[in-house]
Amino acid sequence: MAKEEKFTFLSADGKTTIHAVRWIPEDGNYEAILQITHGMIEFVERYRPFADFLTKNAFMVVGHDHLGHGDSVASREDWGYFAENPSDTVIADMHTLRTMVQKENPGVPYFMMGHSMGSYMLRKYLTVYNDDLRGAIIMGTGCVPDSMTRLGINVCRFLAKIFGWHHRSRLVESLSFGGPYKKYDLSGKTPSNSWLTKDEDIVKFYYNEPRCTFKFTLNGYLGLMEAVLYDNQLENVKKVPNKLPIFIVSGQDDPVGDNGVGVKKVYDLFKEAGSLDITYKLYENDRHEILNETDRDKVYADLLAWMRVRIDT
Repeated sequence: MAKEEKFTFLSADGKTTIHAVRWIPEDGNYEAILQITHGMIEFVERYRPFADFLTKNAFMVVGHDHLGHGDSVASREDWGYFAENPSDTVIADMHTLRTMVQKENPGVPYFMMGHSMGSYMLRKYLTVYNDDLRGAIIMGTGCVPDSMTRLGINVCRFLAKIFGWHHRSRLVESLSFGGPYKKYDLSGKTPSNSWLTKDEDIVKFYYNEPRCTFKFTLNGYLGLMEAVLYDNQLENVKKVPNKLPIFIVSGQDDPVGDNGVGVKKVYDLFKEAGSLDITYKLYENDRHEILNETDRDKVYADLLAWMRVRIDT
């Protein structure tokens, strides 16, 4: 079992205290570090099982709750709200954590992983803060058509003029979870047909956890859509160093990745931008949360193997 240490830092919004955690091997020795960037409407402690696995394999694991998530809020009313400049503030917080940890661990190989919404934030992050990294794992990502994303952004801005940025819109939620999501139960009432994972115990926990069942605000959706649109532009992807190792992983049945179609588009975009060390893998029959899937032991092992190869390079 990993040693868990909780700590805090000031958000780039200048006022919010960000909740963070590090998991360290029991003997205190590690040869690499992975920073986890979690997804939409969840919290970093959900990654504890994966962190336990990695700490047994000589990794330190760190992560934080994004603004508007978990314990990085002043009150529950702030769940789902980022900041005035949402996506830029989110990636600035990611960098604050990374800077803190790397300062304490000079020379230790450093990897970053982003899941779902965190994958979009990581993709944007890598265009801005991309030095001194051994690799990036982009998990549960997708490629939404620009026309759809621009429509969503415009709807958010229009509604915000009427209701304010803290408003929680059923319309925007329905626009965000249509198409490939429709074959799944999104309410949690039928755990066997969840879009998250085939592991029904995970699904039951998720839908009974307040930190996983709040509604996003217009500001939250704007921040996510800003990142999605930014990530789709080739000129932005070209800002990522072409020698940075990138591993894109997803479930074959993940609606976020349009059942693999969107994942392949992201891979092709990086290839077109000139990436030299990029791999993508789809896990057959897996849904959105591959770290919580019924074959998660295989996923864990694959991610560890990919990082190990790049520790000494």
